[in-house]
Amino acid sequence: MRTVIIGGKGHVGTYLTPRLVEAGHEVLCITRGQREPYLSHAAWKHVQQIQLDRAAEEAAGAFGARVRDLKPDIVIDMICFTLASAQQLVEALRGQVQHFLHCGTMWVHGPSAQVPTTETQPRKPFGEYGIQKAAIEAYLLREARASGFPATALHPGHIVGPGWAPLNPAGHFNPQVFAQIARGEELILPNLGQETVHHVHADDVAQSFMQAIAHWSCAVGESFHVVSPQALSLRGYAEAMYAWFGQPARLAFAPWDEWRKGVTAQEAAATWDHIAHSPNGSIAKAERLLEYRPRYSSLSAAQESVTRLISDGVITV
Repeated sequence: MRTVIIGGKGHVGTYLTPRLVEAGHEVLCITRGQREPYLSHAAWKHVQQIQLDRAAEEAAGAFGARVRDLKPDIVIDMICFTLASAQQLVEALRGQVQHFLHCGTMWVHGPSAQVPTTETQPRKPFGEYGIQKAAIEAYLLREARASGFPATALHPGHIVGPGWAPLNPAGHFNPQVFAQIARGEELILPNLGQETVHHVHADDVAQSFMQAIAHWSCAVGESFHVVSPQALSLRGYAEAMYAWFGQPARLAFAPWDEWRKGVTAQEAAATWDHIAHSPNGSIAKAERLLEYRPRYSSLSAAQESVTRLISDGVITV
């Protein structure tokens, strides 16, 4: 299969692109050329690198045609964030590809209602990112069912892996929270720490894309959650990390309006986004139809990331 992956050097692409090569795909990776993959792999020498500025090409109305002209059998889009962007690509690829896979997000759901959340629950997204991603999902599935465009949407949770800071137990991305925990210092959580987060290792997301390709007949026209087997409450996450570092848990709690005054505006915004969503996704559909089998729990994925942060000297314990 001749496979084009758009954004193939990012968090998931670092794992997915080598998986595609190892599975025998002829891989063409479209990137802006500004990033190396997070992990080296011998498979990269077999990948054709294509430098394209997506935003500029889309503004000129040319991006979809540029992808189509590569004559792909499969297109994997890791970095589509607006409905207009998706529409341009679909119109160019209509009747030209066997499978189109879109990387979505659990944010299509908005706040959790009945948990674990299934793919069939009504979409109530908020925030521009979630609203656009939900619109893209609805468009792709409508095109698949109405006109036969072979689209699949895969919705990861909080993607983690070695080389970047994972979402921490306070609901934001400052890695120094892990250093606090490692030193046995007190950590203050918002509210009662019962809001949830749902991690997934980048390699498990990559696995889900490979499984969707392998199970084409079950995947086309469908969306799937691709997260770890279980979500974590902020409190449970924090307590587990204290134990991992060999420290007794030292937690305190503060109402949201008080808690946010003790962190930066950026950290407060990130935490609010995460606790307002409180994702808790079911993977039963992906397990049943795609045979998706995540290797990592939320904790083991986060702990692998933190181990790398320690070895890289990002945090001192």
